[in-house]
Amino acid sequence: MGPIRGQKRKRKIVEKKVDRSGGAGGGSSSTSSEKDEQPKDWWDEFSRRITGPLSRSKSSKKFESVFKISRKTFNYICSLVKEDMIKSSPFSAANGKSLGLNDQVAVALRRLGSGESLVIIGETFGINQSSVSQITWRFIESMEKRGLRHLKWPSTEAEMTEVKSKFEKMRGLPNCCGAIDTTHIAMCLPIVDNSNDVWYDSENNHSMILQAIVDPDMRFRDIVTGWPGSVNESSALRSSGFFNLCEKGNRLSGKKIQLCKGSELGEYIIGDVGFPLLPWLVTPYQGKHLSESKSEFNKRHFATRMVAQRALARLKEMWGILQGTMWRPDTNRLPRIILVCCLLHNIVIDMEDEVQDEMPLTHHHDPGYKQQICDSVDKKASMLRDKLSLSLSGSLPP
Repeated sequence: MGPIRGQKRKRKIVEKKVDRSGGAGGGSSSTSSEKDEQPKDWWDEFSRRITGPLSRSKSSKKFESVFKISRKTFNYICSLVKEDMIKSSPFSAANGKSLGLNDQVAVALRRLGSGESLVIIGETFGINQSSVSQITWRFIESMEKRGLRHLKWPSTEAEMTEVKSKFEKMRGLPNCCGAIDTTHIAMCLPIVDNSNDVWYDSENNHSMILQAIVDPDMRFRDIVTGWPGSVNESSALRSSGFFNLCEKGNRLSGKKIQLCKGSELGEYIIGDVGFPLLPWLVTPYQGKHLSESKSEFNKRHFATRMVAQRALARLKEMWGILQGTMWRPDTNRLPRIILVCCLLHNIVIDMEDEVQDEMPLTHHHDPGYKQQICDSVDKKASMLRDKLSLSLSGSLPP
């Protein structure tokens, strides 16, 4: 099982005291100053090998500034991939020293977290770029196998009840189980290859989409990726396994609540106007001059679904390989990188990593992209949305 999730709480950071004396009996032959020069742990030794611009940074010696996660989270990730990372052929640094588990995980996390090239990562840590690539892929393959339990749909009624309760506390939307949104992973592909035209999106950029359903804690609960940027939000949704499960009644099929006599509201997720209005997917009202109840509903809806926008923005901020424009990535491998970054995003949340609390919250994950519009409206869903809107405004008859 993964780490136990709970309410965030303040923790006292207990630092281990290092005995710098020569021993009570004076039996050690080393002087105090010599002991001070010895590395106290793995990070002390590893950080000394850092070269280039990162080594000149004032915060280069601070673990969290290099990897954007705490040592506790780092150690947990190491425990996940340990079996796979150390069983294969060993890697060595430029100085001939064999790279241990922590060294390899550090290389992979820096590559995914910074988005820096293989050359820069190699120069920073004293490793050839071929090894950086192989280490990163070994890590990705291991995380795909060992970390999937951190990205799953709520499996118990109690877990789903907690999700719905947190959503309702945001802006009052009852029985809501998630917020859905889509972002683009920009790529630079050779324009001379006509087969790459499919990757052109609405803004004439090459991109791959990531569609994610998020819980109130910005945790990814379901993702779809791999589709070209030319595919719109609605089409990506309809091609997903999540859509098929919902349409067959195998997901979002839990407890219903009564809005008024003879009218029940089932479980649902919320999304913007780029998605179809369905009995289990509630979108905002479109158009101007809306009634007071509809306008108020849209405000509540927008404020609640912001959690999905923030989650995608945080994903790109934390895992810089997904931010900016990727230089000629392997489009068959890129979905695997995206998946592992989503797993790492969730692990940071599951570990209640306090480093994330220091990062600013933003919802700008797709700058430069216009809002997509979907005109598909299910009539039954439209009537349910009207009743929900009236219920929230207190105007719905009992």
